[in-house]
Amino acid sequence: MEFTFLGTSAGTPTRSRNVSGLALCHSGPKPWYLVDCGEGTQHQLLRTRYSVMQLRAIFITHIHGDHTFGLPGLLTSASMLGRSEPLDVIAPVQVQRFIEAVIDNSDSSLSYPLNFIDSEAPDFCWQDDHFHVFNVALSHRVACRAYVFTERNLERQLLQDKLRHNGIEPGPGWSELQKGNDVTLEDGRLLRSEDYTRIPRVARRVIVAGDNDNPELLTDASDGTQVLIHEATYTRDVADRVGPWPQHSSAEQVARFAQQARLPYLVLTHFSSRYQSGPGGAPHINQLAAEAMQHYRGQLFLARDFNTYRLGKDLSLSCLTTRNTT
Repeated sequence: MEFTFLGTSAGTPTRSRNVSGLALCHSGPKPWYLVDCGEGTQHQLLRTRYSVMQLRAIFITHIHGDHTFGLPGLLTSASMLGRSEPLDVIAPVQVQRFIEAVIDNSDSSLSYPLNFIDSEAPDFCWQDDHFHVFNVALSHRVACRAYVFTERNLERQLLQDKLRHNGIEPGPGWSELQKGNDVTLEDGRLLRSEDYTRIPRVARRVIVAGDNDNPELLTDASDGTQVLIHEATYTRDVADRVGPWPQHSSAEQVARFAQQARLPYLVLTHFSSRYQSGPGGAPHINQLAAEAMQHYRGQLFLARDFNTYRLGKDLSLSCLTTRNTT
């Protein structure tokens, strides 16, 4: 289970950081999933292994432009490349109107169907063979969501000793049971997969949060979650000067919550463009990490554009790449 940051800047891009976008996959880049699509996202994708042809679904956290302005270009480029497979777009209803308006007013068309799904529906859930996804309402200037990705269809371990003890010899039925399918024997006995297999590990779960000034809203969803990806737009001193109107979290605020929720991994992103990445820059982006580390004892990561992280089956998180974009 891997995810790659396509943009980590809040509001506007910088020389080293694009605006919000995150690519996520289960076991390889086919298929993959996109969370938010700020301006320039398709350009960022050109520097990764992800192709719009294998994109399965797009999840939009909220309507602000730094999370949505890249959608028309990405969608129409996929059409020009010959995409024919349907694409799910999970987003507020305003995003559907935005996309349709741009296409209608730019002499554009799509070669594939878009399936719009209202992310703000009270009974929202989405799933495919790899993930079950639900969302959590957050606190921002507009309606905003966090998406909770939990892997599905975990591999099963066959209980061979139990099968032999019950007189069931190796054969095609064993393979079906291991796939999670029930089997009817020639003598009429029904073998249930759940009786003859076990799932030897915990399902991996990642929360990808949109803009939010109240991390505590994620308390329930954090139970059973290994990784929280959350904005840290400001350090605490800057947040106090800016005031409450933007409705963003400080690094301290998110770190305190992650410690309280006992989340093993915290990945911070969505940094104000005022924070510099180069040597000697001020204020420096490392101040956000330093602030968070004062309040969080788990493993902390400060996301950079094009960083790729892998959450292993052993529930350990590692950063696979760190590309210097300064």
